[in-house]
Amino acid sequence: MHEFTLWAPAATRVMLHLPGLDRREPMRLVADPALGQEPTPDTDGWWHVSVAEAGHGTDYAFALDGGDLRPDPRSPWQPEGVHGPSRVFDASLHPWSDGSWSGVDARGAVFYELHIGTFTPEGTLDAAIARLGHLVELGVQMVELLPVAEFSGVRGWGYDGVDLYAVHHSYGGPEALQRFVDAAHAAGLGVCLDAVYNHLGPDGNYLREFGPYFTDAHTTPWGEAVNLDDDGSTGVRSWILDNATRWFRDFHIDCLRLDAVHALVDSSPRHILAELSDAVDDLSASLGRPLGLIAESDLNDPFMVEGTAEGGRGMTGQWDDDVHHALHAFFTGETQGYYVDFGTASVLARVLKEGFRHAGDYSTFRGKHWGKPISADRHRGHQFVVATQNHDQVGNRATGDRPSSTVSSGRLAGSAALMLTSVYTPMLFMGEEWGALTPWQFFTAFESPELADAVRKGRRAEFGSHGWAPEEVPDPQAVSTRDASVLDWSEIDRVDGELDHAALLRWYRDLIALRRSSPDLLDDSFDAVSVTHGETWVAMRHGSFTTVVNIGPSAVTVDVPAGSVARLTWGSFEVADQLLLQPDSVVVLQA
Repeated sequence: MHEFTLWAPAATRVMLHLPGLDRREPMRLVADPALGQEPTPDTDGWWHVSVAEAGHGTDYAFALDGGDLRPDPRSPWQPEGVHGPSRVFDASLHPWSDGSWSGVDARGAVFYELHIGTFTPEGTLDAAIARLGHLVELGVQMVELLPVAEFSGVRGWGYDGVDLYAVHHSYGGPEALQRFVDAAHAAGLGVCLDAVYNHLGPDGNYLREFGPYFTDAHTTPWGEAVNLDDDGSTGVRSWILDNATRWFRDFHIDCLRLDAVHALVDSSPRHILAELSDAVDDLSASLGRPLGLIAESDLNDPFMVEGTAEGGRGMTGQWDDDVHHALHAFFTGETQGYYVDFGTASVLARVLKEGFRHAGDYSTFRGKHWGKPISADRHRGHQFVVATQNHDQVGNRATGDRPSSTVSSGRLAGSAALMLTSVYTPMLFMGEEWGALTPWQFFTAFESPELADAVRKGRRAEFGSHGWAPEEVPDPQAVSTRDASVLDWSEIDRVDGELDHAALLRWYRDLIALRRSSPDLLDDSFDAVSVTHGETWVAMRHGSFTTVVNIGPSAVTVDVPAGSVARLTWGSFEVADQLLLQPDSVVVLQA
């Protein structure tokens, strides 16, 4: 027996098709005005029918008012892709082995961002399970999966998903995600899932046929906004809220990373993020384990992590791109585009201490004043997630090149040291820990030739305006573009030029071990941090630890706390009353 339900408020007739059973069943309104039943916000527009013969594995689709067959907007399984029928998935069938799992607090945990399709050559969740041992040895605590929702084609980043309740068929489907989370928990790792609610992909997006999922009252970089505050938004909001809580409940996910929340335009009395935060808090209390919400926000506004009772959004944490920009620009020398206000040691020192470069001051790239300051009295460092690399900052470069392909190993080590001994919550991007040289490029496999060609031309035009020749920009649709982005695990045992991958991996492991074992480094009070700098060097003191990096062409002398001893070193140094640090070197001292 399975109860099929569907929200289709404008439909006058809905037919359920069951191709495997060779049956069609008319659906009925949950609250039918024709029968004198008064609809409520929870029942308005909902259709249902029970089918005794249906259950786990049954394929189905809906036809509205005699139209074409469409998959379920809440489809849990799309084995034939975005245009095929949905399939019933009974989440309760998985034999969970994580009954003793007490969860992991996202705040202060070491995150590791990975893309299932390129983490291994196979590109599946089951293949990724075989690599969990590497992450345990590395010392990370939270594995962050890029979006797994069903998108068009067999390969892609996942940010153009259209069936947000389904797990992509090429990754192994929903059962594979349950196996992955169960295995991660057995290994002592939490799992964070990237969820995209601010827009949907263009191919296979049939939501407009079902209801007012979008509104032209607001616009976003992707066009029409998801309808959070216009007519019919009650059903759309429940579609998002139910989706988020389902990942926690049915898949035992520990944290959600919410994509580009600044594009969730909502003028309702209660913002969707605040509503989601309160719902997740309630679920966390019910499940007896911590559940996290990490927001990607471009606003540079700490109200994102302030409590809902205080008028904030209630997020557990938020991404802080300013720290990435300051690290990247300082160590690579790139100051074009949105790096224009970054690149100096003074800016790096500021963000290591204060979090934001733009905290109400002028942003040259945006052409306006931007952001609000973080308060040491009201906010904590672990509420801000920082990175030296992530999928956006690598993949949205023309050729997807990583810093390891252009800067010295000493600079890679210095950037990692500042991130991992900082007051923030650190996040690594897959392969960063050994200085992976494989690029991570933008790739798609859209089934529509017209859409594929439009994306290809748009990508080349975008980077052509920055001086790249069309042939230099990888074709997103080419299989070779995805294949070039797959991690080469054999690099770990190689030396490429001056880059010793194994040595860098040991450096990351040692830094993470030091962070996790040192109470001073886990103190997330901004008052615990002070930073000094010269033109080519930065010294960050965090409790009893001092991390010093020098990227200049000459050795520098830096004042350090009396009695300091070296805990970790990369390059050459001497320490007495002062520290003498050679070029492209880094040292972590403890007083």
